[in-house]
Amino acid sequence: PQKTSFHRSQTLGYKNGFAFPRVPTVGIGGERLYENQLSQAELDELSNQRRTLTYGPAKQAPPPAFVPAHVAFDKKILKFDAYFQEDVPLSTEECYRIRQVCIYYFLEDDSMSVIEPAVQNSGLPQGKHIRRHRMPKNDRGDHYHWKDLNRGMNITMYGKTYRIVDCDPFTQMFLESHGIELNPPEKMVFDRYTELRRKPVYQYTTPSDFDRLKQFLTYDKQVLRFYAMWDDTNSMFGENRPYIIYYYLADGTVEVREVYKQNDGRDPFPVLIKRQRLPKTLVDKKKTFPSCVLEISEEDVLEWYTAKDFAVGKSTTLFGRTFFIYDCDEFTRNFYRDKFGITDFQPVEIKKKPLEEVPQVIPPYNGFGMPEDSLQNCFSLFPKPPRKDIIKMLENDHKVLRYQMALESPNPEDRKRRFILSYFLSNDLISIYEPRVHNSGIIGGKYLGKTRVAKPGSTPENPTYYEPSDFSIGSTIEVFGHRFVITDADEYVLNYMESNAESFPAATLESLRNHFCPQQVVKEPAKSDIPMLGTSKQELDELVVQVQEELKLHKYLNNKNIREAFLQCDKDGSGILDKARFLALCDSLSVPTNAFLVNKV
Repeated sequence: PQKTSFHRSQTLGYKNGFAFPRVPTVGIGGERLYENQLSQAELDELSNQRRTLTYGPAKQAPPPAFVPAHVAFDKKILKFDAYFQEDVPLSTEECYRIRQVCIYYFLEDDSMSVIEPAVQNSGLPQGKHIRRHRMPKNDRGDHYHWKDLNRGMNITMYGKTYRIVDCDPFTQMFLESHGIELNPPEKMVFDRYTELRRKPVYQYTTPSDFDRLKQFLTYDKQVLRFYAMWDDTNSMFGENRPYIIYYYLADGTVEVREVYKQNDGRDPFPVLIKRQRLPKTLVDKKKTFPSCVLEISEEDVLEWYTAKDFAVGKSTTLFGRTFFIYDCDEFTRNFYRDKFGITDFQPVEIKKKPLEEVPQVIPPYNGFGMPEDSLQNCFSLFPKPPRKDIIKMLENDHKVLRYQMALESPNPEDRKRRFILSYFLSNDLISIYEPRVHNSGIIGGKYLGKTRVAKPGSTPENPTYYEPSDFSIGSTIEVFGHRFVITDADEYVLNYMESNAESFPAATLESLRNHFCPQQVVKEPAKSDIPMLGTSKQELDELVVQVQEELKLHKYLNNKNIREAFLQCDKDGSGILDKARFLALCDSLSVPTNAFLVNKV
């Protein structure tokens, strides 16, 4: 209330025409302002920093680079050896079980895991007990830290108490570097039942023997080879079987191998006696000791087989089998000559007993299949088809002799049946076909498949089959109990027999000529009555070629059906049809008729 001056200090000034702010030194009414004034401590500090004000602040070193924990502690793990005790309630041999584990602490994320090493034949699920994660310490949400771990302490995780007994060198060094005093290590506790079940480790004592080492270094890769024979002819189905006996000079072992021959009927199992030291003389034991043992120790043998026990011309008994040595190789001869002074190595000639020739008895034909095929079963276990005459098949390919036959039967209905017999010249097979006749009540078709037909009276051991020379007009043939009479044949049969007259009897050829001669006599006069009207032979041939070319353009035509239709219309066999009937027959068979060619014909 005593204040009478209220003026304010000037805070804006001008210098050289420029406005600049001015910090007020006094407040309203001329009172001193302490906010904008330097204190005595600040003035003293400024006096001490006179050099800094003159030359500027000193440069400080840059702070170290920040390294995160997952990089600084990457792959750094603390390992503790521990065990826990597990109760076994239902066992008479053990009350509790000691199980050893390894506790791993991962420094990068403060996580822990518990792993149990696998014990062979333990029968327990082992491996990972607790997966890797941050281990809870109590109910308040705290977690275990590496500072909480030490040797000689108990740690409880998920209801199980683990006793830490030791740690690895890295863990010990890490904890000591951070000022943690480690407890002394303890001995690991082992499970008593597991130790009882564990088999003792065999301890082999190898005596030092300079002679064996010298023998190995001197005779390494040097083998004596003897050719021997085992005579087993006294037993049933026995024989003389060759073997090769190998004696290895490096360690005095013997190996016996069987000589495998091709097609000898035996499995290729060459090793008879594997490489081993063979005992020659055993220690005399009591009669109560079993004579058959699995292994023979050094104490049971008085003498082993050596190179002196093998010689050409002598017999050697190995494991109850007597082998006669009849020869050896050149290296074996040189060794015995230099080592023992033996010079007699004359090989012994082994005489083989001649095998008794057993006559092969061919069983009688049983009626199944062809005799040639059935006979192959007597010659081989895997029969092969009989050989075929390839030259005959190539020369007579697609050559078939056809005959017409009538069935000889007491039934009047069967006498009217007609059959076509086809004889295939390529393989001498016969097939019989019965043409279908409408409203006859008999189903036609294949009557007999391709097969060879034996003549009546021939034996199964020496069968005699029907041939073209047996098929003459009027002759009777018997096919599996059915009798047929040959009534007709193709003209091709006559032409083929005339071209190969030396292969057929004259009676068969004469019967075919007499059968076809009256038909030719009838056809010749009929042909002579037709005037040629000035047409030459060449023009007629050209006309035939034009008709054939026209018919080839229509592939759906069946020449066989057309021929049969024309033959049925020509009942008298004259070979002549009138033009109207000819055109009607062509229309019924869908044969195209060119008007120009028809008129020309």
